[in-house]
Amino acid sequence: MNLKGKNAIVTGGGRGLGKAVAVALAKEGVNIGLTGRNEEHLKNTAEELKALGVKASYSVFSIDDETAVQAGIATLANELGGIDILINNAGVGDFGLIADMPSETWEHVIKTNLFGVYYAAKAVYPFLKERGMGDIVNVASTAGLKGGPNMSAYAASKAAVVTLSQSMMAEWRKENIRVITLTPSTIASDMSIQGGLTDGNPNKVLQPEDFAEWVRDILKMNRRAMIASASIFSTNP
Repeated sequence: MNLKGKNAIVTGGGRGLGKAVAVALAKEGVNIGLTGRNEEHLKNTAEELKALGVKASYSVFSIDDETAVQAGIATLANELGGIDILINNAGVGDFGLIADMPSETWEHVIKTNLFGVYYAAKAVYPFLKERGMGDIVNVASTAGLKGGPNMSAYAASKAAVVTLSQSMMAEWRKENIRVITLTPSTIASDMSIQGGLTDGNPNKVLQPEDFAEWVRDILKMNRRAMIASASIFSTNP
């Protein structure tokens, strides 16, 4: 399916996985609306996207603030001329033992990773409904399929994203809105490298560009087909 001329919102799009997806979609002719908290990153990425010949806008807000999410999404929809795609990518990855992690940190991870997905999808839904179709890609994690030590908050948040996404799919698929749940394994993103999850070796570990190509290809499938959920792993980490 040709994606040229469609409009996509990418949360957490200033760097890392979000930026990689934004670039991959822009190369297909998709206009991009970026969200995030760091204006410098967003501005620089938007300029890179414009150089690829598409419209690119950004809105600075925290994904865990529902009022700010609604206002920011509405602004981007107005600037782009509607919304066809949401890449629900924004998230944080604080890791630590259950007994040691402050409750405030644990709650912040849940609020960002779970409520952020909920807020963004709810804000975008009316614009997709107006179009009569659309795509929502919710980025969870293999950590949400099986928890492990030092990741209780992150794993719990991503497990909740998986089931929230399934509920979205059940409610919205009859409106021709595809809701796709992705559960990638460790990718050499800034968060993963800084958190000590990987050394980022490009010969062995998934790179942001691999993830972006995966998302692009899923979105290009004929609209009669939907990948409800999928995982991606490094072959030989």
